Amino acid sequence: MSLVAWLLGAYLAGSIPTSFLAARYGAGIDLREHGSKNLGATNVYRVLGWRYAVPVGLFDVAKGAVPVFLAAAFLPQPWAPLAIGVAAVVGHVFPVFLKFRGGKGVATAAGVVLALAPAALGIAALVWLGVLLGTGYMSLASMLGAVTFPVAAWLVYPGDGYALAVGIGLALFIVYTHRSNIRRLLSGTENRFGRRARQAERDA
Repeated sequence: MSLVAWLLGAYLAGSIPTSFLAARYGAGIDLREHGSKNLGATNVYRVLGWRYAVPVGLFDVAKGAVPVFLAAAFLPQPWAPLAIGVAAVVGHVFPVFLKFRGGKGVATAAGVVLALAPAALGIAALVWLGVLLGTGYMSLASMLGAVTFPVAAWLVYPGDGYALAVGIGLALFIVYTHRSNIRRLLSGTENRFGRRARQAERDA
């Protein structure tokens, strides 16, 4: 199988609209019309609760991790798993099945770096959790966790330039996908995590 086929397969795997399918076929709603209207596990939680959000989040992580694990096992190029991981994240954010309007890529990116540099991900996860518990802002926690990852990768894997490069790229991409959240954070209108559907309707 050619690298192009691998990239296409990773993109299509990332494009699987997990949160949309769970909300549509599990609860009979279009998630794009509820809560923050974002197709991610956080909005699934706000609208439908943990029973839906946990499997959605785990599946989104798997969309990034599984293609990277397979690429590392079967492709000879050392940089190929990175490219495969980026393709999966792009698929999640710009899914072909939903007119290229998807989620913000955090869970799928976490799956990618879980496969590439798990120790660095652990450090980034601690930052993510600390910011989330300290501020209540999932968006801020996600961005700071993403920015922490390349720093952690540089410290934990000093000889792995590939992990550092993909970490920087994914961090910049995740900050970009959160640009509307940044505006709300600056204006003081960002919704805090843990508030369910009624409050989430204000988080447009």
